[in-house]
Amino acid sequence: MHDTSIRYRREQIGEHRIFLREAGPNDAPVLLLPHGYPCSSYQFRRLMPTLADRWRTVAFDWPGFGYSSTPDPGSFGYDFDSYQAVLTSVTDYLDLDRYALWLHDYGSQIGLRHAIAHPGRIAALIVQNGDIYEDVLGPKYETIKAYWTDKTPENHCPLEEAVSEEGFRAEFVGEVAEDVAARVPPDLWKLHWPLMNTPVRRKVAVELMEKLEENLAWFPRYQGWLREHRPPTLIVWGPEDGYMPAASARAYHRDLPDAELHMLEDAGHWLLETHFDAALPLVRDFLARHHA
Repeated sequence: MHDTSIRYRREQIGEHRIFLREAGPNDAPVLLLPHGYPCSSYQFRRLMPTLADRWRTVAFDWPGFGYSSTPDPGSFGYDFDSYQAVLTSVTDYLDLDRYALWLHDYGSQIGLRHAIAHPGRIAALIVQNGDIYEDVLGPKYETIKAYWTDKTPENHCPLEEAVSEEGFRAEFVGEVAEDVAARVPPDLWKLHWPLMNTPVRRKVAVELMEKLEENLAWFPRYQGWLREHRPPTLIVWGPEDGYMPAASARAYHRDLPDAELHMLEDAGHWLLETHFDAALPLVRDFLARHHA
């Protein structure tokens, strides 16, 4: 019988102390799980043991998030390129040379930069609400775009206000129906906010929103990589997402016409919290066919 428990550890990887979660046999096919904002590897706590009978799942906290270290901003860039370098360092440290890659939220931007840098490592993709098509960004981007257009203190204030306990709560439950929101554990913001509530970490979180502007220039590069390499891809999407609505999911078919797309009705950005039982069989079936 397979051990499906999650193993936890901190490792010095390069210049950073990284908190890791792993489950499944070391010799099994690997699913790599970079997390999104405003969360940590905690977001994969339910998924990992349910796949551990057949796959090795690996998740970790980015520097400045969760239980990983918070390097001085003078020595670490806290941008998507810097995080891509961390992702590569983690895979190298664990001797991972081939894996399926989960793309969600900021993890999609970082993960696709990693795929561009290391295309031979990517066996398959699973996309969960990860935006790479500028023309179908949702209405919640308007607040950030207002700052990009006119970088005044007034336009910057909503970004700062979002980095708060109430702002985190709104990210997790603010867009879905009340009965769906009732499935989201308050631990997601109640436990995570105290970890993020330091001057450096609050500043980092705000600056990452600012840096999404320069990330737009990468969108055509992400799309080009998908067109060129055509990895097997599963898209599992929550359409109740103000940043990444249903159109953001369908846009992937422009570059990956064979991608498997499943829109989970009533789900939002955090579908692994609210629609886990619907998503899990889709993920297992896809991995069994493309990364077994």
